[in-house]
Amino acid sequence: MKTKTIVAGTIALALVSAGSLAHAKPMTCAVVTTKQIEALFDRWNASLATLDPAKVTANYASDAVLLPTVSNTPRTDSASIQSYFVDFLKKHPQGKIDTRTVKIGCNMASDVGTYTFTLSGKSPSDTQIVKARYSYVYVYRDKKWLIAHHHSSAMPEPVMPAAATAAPK
Repeated sequence: MKTKTIVAGTIALALVSAGSLAHAKPMTCAVVTTKQIEALFDRWNASLATLDPAKVTANYASDAVLLPTVSNTPRTDSASIQSYFVDFLKKHPQGKIDTRTVKIGCNMASDVGTYTFTLSGKSPSDTQIVKARYSYVYVYRDKKWLIAHHHSSAMPEPVMPAAATAAPK
């Protein structure tokens, strides 16, 4: 008896789901180029220069996840992302892409690679250069590309000068 109830329930659920799918709109994929995805980093980096945490946070989806370079705390909502940028922007950060790989899907894209950040302190001698790895996953929502996932971590190995890494003659 129990088996018949489960089977009947499963069939009913399948029919309801099929009916719902029949009325669903087909998904439309946004047309985007690699250059346009690369420009999303430039948009984010320019928002850092405003020193306004709200403007930086506006680049992120409301349910985004930020795993930042200089904090051990994962940021999983707009409020915590904005809170991170309140302190980070005090360092006047500016990034420069060193290497990148962009992949594009349907209403989703990723940009992963390495970047270098210049962080400024209260005096010119306080300037710090941070080399890091990054990943951005973008989603297309409400006709806008937003960051859904951002991970940044400092390079784990010291960067060797080019001469030191050259093969011996």
